[in-house]
Amino acid sequence: MSVRRFERIGAHSHIKGLGVRNGKPQPVADGFVGQVEARRAAYIVVQMIKAGKMAGRGVLLAGPPGTGKTALAVAIARELGEDTPFVAISGSEIYSAEVKKTEVLMRALRSALGVRVKEYRRVYEGMVKRLEIRFDKHPYNPWTQVPVEGLVTLKTSSEERTFTVDGSVISEMLSKGISEGDVVWIDAETGRVYKLGRASSAERKYDLSSSRLVEVPGGPILKEKEFIHTVTLHELDLMNSRSGSLFSMLFGGGEEREISPEVRRAVDENVKRWIDEGRAELLPGVLFIDDVHMLDIEAFSFLSRAMESELAPILILASNRGFAKIRGTDYESPHGIPLDLLDRLLIIETKPYTKDEIREVLRIRAKEEGVELDEEALEQLTEIGAERSLRYAAQLLTPSKIVAEERGSKVVTAEIVRYAASLFVSVKESSAYLREYEEKFLK
Repeated sequence: MSVRRFERIGAHSHIKGLGVRNGKPQPVADGFVGQVEARRAAYIVVQMIKAGKMAGRGVLLAGPPGTGKTALAVAIARELGEDTPFVAISGSEIYSAEVKKTEVLMRALRSALGVRVKEYRRVYEGMVKRLEIRFDKHPYNPWTQVPVEGLVTLKTSSEERTFTVDGSVISEMLSKGISEGDVVWIDAETGRVYKLGRASSAERKYDLSSSRLVEVPGGPILKEKEFIHTVTLHELDLMNSRSGSLFSMLFGGGEEREISPEVRRAVDENVKRWIDEGRAELLPGVLFIDDVHMLDIEAFSFLSRAMESELAPILILASNRGFAKIRGTDYESPHGIPLDLLDRLLIIETKPYTKDEIREVLRIRAKEEGVELDEEALEQLTEIGAERSLRYAAQLLTPSKIVAEERGSKVVTAEIVRYAASLFVSVKESSAYLREYEEKFLK
């Protein structure tokens, strides 16, 4: 029996960055193909963000469908760092029956702002050399034995000490399966226990075990350790909003209940204090809003104000409309965006792919999805992508692989691609089919 790890392959999981080397976009790099001018512009935006020069500004990606607008936004976030939050929403997602539009946008904005909190704590670190536990009757159930105290001997390469610990520490050690020979941390203030792994020099209890082997720590047993936690402002908002009354914690509903401005203001003050004290650093992420023309005038007004805030993520909008009516008004505007907001945006154009670029994109997607194509199949998909759309051609990859496996082959051929294309038609074919039978459908 073979065991495979579950992997979900997303539409942009192959994008690792902008593919720019020494300021010059490479033809094919980091999962990107083509869009040289757009990637060069995005690279400059990344440099502006790193230099802190994007305050009060945003980015608009304008181009036809299937030209890599979302991929470009993902690549910008990848270039900013591994921990950079990336939140993607559609313009239609803000319309909810449970919460206001501005609340949905505020949650998205604050989910795109990360806080890396650094904390120094005194811990006891060492290998558990000896563990003795004293049990007694449970205070409410005399038939049950519970740990009440214990003796723990910790050992490092240079020190060995024995501690008397209370029942809560022993209970936590038992719940985590800690035994003699394990390397642990014990928080000196809270008594919380962290299991690091099994000491490589300890006696092996099992021939096969999932425990990670670690070296016996060196130095003194009591030492200071740095703990790093990364959370978003929205997560801090939720934690603070739930810390009110017991009733609200149990029945408040969490996400569905709107968070008050007072809670968010208190969170912002705490975060600013942590940053001033050097205990935390802000991680401005990326909020990507696709189909931005679906927002209405109230949402645009809210975003214009939010961009000027001290705590604001990088706002990237995307539109495939030339001119559109601003929702909630009778005015038409470029991309369906009010002019006062457009004036604050750096606009990057994405252009349709050439035939050679389509071939390279399909080659990358086939490798990402584990589809083995012969050269004729790749050329067939390239022709389909050029005549119909790149997205349609990429959608045929996995169906073609399944058909090939049903036929007992690991390689997808051109004939299999044509068969898959006959089963899953393109938008042009489906719309032409319905137009042909339109009169019959309307009777």
